[in-house]
Amino acid sequence: MPILCKSLLLTFGALSIAFAQTPDEAAIRKTALNYIEGWYSGDAARMESALHPDLAKRIVRTNPQSGQSVVMNQTAAVLIGGTKAGGGTRTLADKQMKDVTILDRFGNAAVVKIVAADWIDYLQVGKVNGEWKIINVLWEMKPRPPVDATK
Repeated sequence: MPILCKSLLLTFGALSIAFAQTPDEAAIRKTALNYIEGWYSGDAARMESALHPDLAKRIVRTNPQSGQSVVMNQTAAVLIGGTKAGGGTRTLADKQMKDVTILDRFGNAAVVKIVAADWIDYLQVGKVNGEWKIINVLWEMKPRPPVDATK
């Protein structure tokens, strides 16, 4: 086998090892997907499985006229209720995004970013009684594209 082929095999083999997920990383990713896919599908049980009961989901909203900001809160119960009511099912399948990135993990704590259709979530995830649960979410809406008045 030529040296170039051996080098490529070693390089790709090393890359596959570098990108292999640990069981905890796979469980964290599954929790994040249960959250976002549960939202899109209206599956309240799936959403609930991802959340710690004490979840706090927050967004900072700023009044454009006054410049004053307020922090708006959602609880696990509100998020589960909104999922059950079908809030996420209004997003068309071809518009749904669910890009999950584990930004950091140490011990029983992780930070995960989800890029969704209209917003970005930053999840704080903790391993509670052996299961990864979303404990906090800070989120922000994506900018809306300008409306074309000529159409």
